[in-house]
Amino acid sequence: MRLVDPDGQQLGIKPLPEALSIARGLDMDLVEVAPMANPPVCRIMDYGKFKFDEAQRAKESRRKAVHVGIKEMKYRPKIGPGDFDTKTRQVARFLDEGHKVKITIMFRGREVFHPELGKRILDRIAEQTDGAAKVEAEPRLDGRNMVMVLAPDKRAKQSAAAKQRHEDGSAPGAAAPAEEEQP
Repeated sequence: MRLVDPDGQQLGIKPLPEALSIARGLDMDLVEVAPMANPPVCRIMDYGKFKFDEAQRAKESRRKAVHVGIKEMKYRPKIGPGDFDTKTRQVARFLDEGHKVKITIMFRGREVFHPELGKRILDRIAEQTDGAAKVEAEPRLDGRNMVMVLAPDKRAKQSAAAKQRHEDGSAPGAAAPAEEEQP
């Protein structure tokens, strides 16, 4: 078998008993890393430490993973302006946290015969969250409900932030950088 030492240096092709004695001499384990190679490749390492480090890396990658959930906000066609603003702020917060938002307009009774009212509300929501979201699923009538899905739009958010920084830097009355004042 081909033997690799703990530093990654190849020790050459060794018989199994000799490889085991070298590993025991270093007080480490002999681990087969490429059994299908010709000859098979074994590495001298501390297997317990290797498994621990691997578990830590897996745990870290799970921690960094973004769990995108789908949140739902329900509106009514006859919603008042205060409730509309509150719910729309909540939708914007969900989008900032990275969640998708399913917006449902619930129709009751004869309201279902006026889907344009629901469409108007959904259009206002999309307009107000324009910088932070993009419409992933266009408004559609689903039984007695009208549904639209918004997804966070990272590119639009970055361009809006850059635009805001640019406006702040060139605002009237703002101090100009020293390099621009010199001819």
